[in-house]
Amino acid sequence: MFKNLNKDIPASVVVFFVALPLCLGIALASGAPLFSGLIAGIVGGIVVGSISGSQLGVSGPAAGLAVIVLGAIASLGFENFLVAVVIGGVLQLLLGVLKAGVIGYYFPSSVIKGMLAGIGIIIFLKQIPHAFGYDKDYEGDLAFSQADGENTFSELINMLDYVSPGAILVTVISLVILLLWEKVLSKKHKIFTIIPGPLVAVAAGVIYQITMVGTGNLAISPEHLVQVPVPESAADFFGQFTFPNFGAITNPQIWIAGATIAIVASLETLLCVEATDKLDPQKRITPTNRELFAQGTGNIVSGLIGGLPITQVIVRSSANIQSGGQSKFSAIFHGFLILLSVITIPFLLNKIPLAVLAAILLIVGYKLAKPALFKQMFSLGKSQFIPFIVTIVGIVFTDLLIGIGLGLAVGIIVILLNSYKNSHFLHKEGYDVNDGKFKMTLAEEVTFLNKGAISRELHSLPENAYLELDVTKTKNLDHDIVEILDEFSVRAKEKNITIKIISERGTIENPSSYKEFFEKEKKKIA
Repeated sequence: MFKNLNKDIPASVVVFFVALPLCLGIALASGAPLFSGLIAGIVGGIVVGSISGSQLGVSGPAAGLAVIVLGAIASLGFENFLVAVVIGGVLQLLLGVLKAGVIGYYFPSSVIKGMLAGIGIIIFLKQIPHAFGYDKDYEGDLAFSQADGENTFSELINMLDYVSPGAILVTVISLVILLLWEKVLSKKHKIFTIIPGPLVAVAAGVIYQITMVGTGNLAISPEHLVQVPVPESAADFFGQFTFPNFGAITNPQIWIAGATIAIVASLETLLCVEATDKLDPQKRITPTNRELFAQGTGNIVSGLIGGLPITQVIVRSSANIQSGGQSKFSAIFHGFLILLSVITIPFLLNKIPLAVLAAILLIVGYKLAKPALFKQMFSLGKSQFIPFIVTIVGIVFTDLLIGIGLGLAVGIIVILLNSYKNSHFLHKEGYDVNDGKFKMTLAEEVTFLNKGAISRELHSLPENAYLELDVTKTKNLDHDIVEILDEFSVRAKEKNITIKIISERGTIENPSSYKEFFEKEKKKIA
C-alpha cells in the first residue's frame, strides 16, 4: 500500500477536492446537517478504505440514497434515522457473511460500460450550470428529475438567466490549467507529475476569489463557493456530532428504512466495484463479499457518530483512477484530508469557487464517456451495443438504478433471443494431480451469466501453472468471457501462468489479444 506514495498522494488530493462538495451537496439534498455528509466522507475514506479489498474504489455518501434518506429523516427524525443507518450496516455485514457479493457478477459488461458512460454524461451535463455560476441544484445530483422541480436539460436553459462572469472566467482558467498540466507540462518535468494539476487549479481559484472580492461582476458571490461548517471552538466542533436514539429501535419503520438502505447501498456498491475493476489498468479483482463487510462496518460507524449512509461511489473512484491512484492508500488518505481540513482550515475551504470543482468534474465526465467508447461498443455488434445504449439513456433520463435495471433487462432478452440453455458450460481436469497442469473445456454455449465462475477458476490457478483451455466445442463465447480472459492475461504474466488455447483453428499459447483471436475464430465458425 505504501509503494506508490508518489502517485497515491496526488490522486488523493484530487479525490479530496472532488469529494468535498459532493459530501456537502448530498447532505443538503438529504435534509441532513451538512456535517453529516462530511462524516460519511471521512468514514468512507478511512474506515471503509482500510477494510475494503478494492485498491481504487472510493466510498462516501451517495446521491442515489438522497431521496431515501430525505424521506426517512422527514418521517423518523434525524436521531432515529441514524439507528436505521446502523441497522443497514449490520444487514450489510450479514450479506457479506452470506456471500451475497456474487450478485455483482451477474451484470453484463455492456451494462457496466453503459453505466460508466451514462454517469459520465450526467456528470458533464450537471456541471455545466455550476461552471456558469448557477448552483440551484445541489452538487453531486445524478438524477434526471431534480429537487428544485427542474430536470437536467431545463436546468441548462435556466442557467442562462443567472450567468456569473466571474464563475465562467474561473472555469476557463481552471480548464486551461488542467488541460495544460495533463497534456503538456506533465511530459516536460517530473515536478508536474508530483504536484497535481487540480491542486494548482484550486489554488488559482482561491487566489482569484480573494483578490476579486468587491470588484462587481467579476467577483464570485458566497453562494457559489464551498460552504463547510465553521466551528468557533473545539466544543462547537464536537457538538456537530449526533448520536442515534436507540430507544426507538423497536419502531418497525426504522427497520424498514434500515433494510432499504442496506439493499440499495449494497447494490450500488457492487455495481461500482464492477465498474471500478473495469477501469483499473492492472485489472485487479475486488473481493465483493469483503466489500459488503467493509461497507457494513462503515455504515455502522457513520450511523453511530451522526453520518449519512455510505456506498462505493463511481464519481470519486473514477477521479482516483484518472489521477493515477495505484492503491487503497489514496482512498484512505483522502479521508484524512477531509478530517484535517474541516478541523484546521474550514475558512480557507470556503473560499474555493464551485466553478473550479466543476471544471475538474467536466474532465472526469468526458473521460468516462469518450466517443471512442461508443465506437468500440458499436463495433462489437447489436448484442453489446443495444444494452449499452439502453443503460445510458435510462441513467440520463431517470436515475442510476433504473438505468441499470433497464440495461440488464435488455441484456437478458438479447441473450435469450440469441442463445440456448446449456447446463454444462465448464469441465475441469488436472485439479487432483499436483503437477501444475490444468485443463478447462468450455461447452457450446458460454454467456455472461457464467463469468463469475470462470473468473473464480482462473484466479484460483497457482503460480507457474500450465492451463489448456479447450474451446473446440464452443459455438457461442460471450464477449464478457473474452474480456475476462484478456483481463486475466495481465495477472497471468505476473504469476507466470501459461495459457494454451485449443480451438478449431489449431493451438496457440498466450495470445497477445484474446479478443482478436476469438473474433477470427467466430468468423471461421460462421
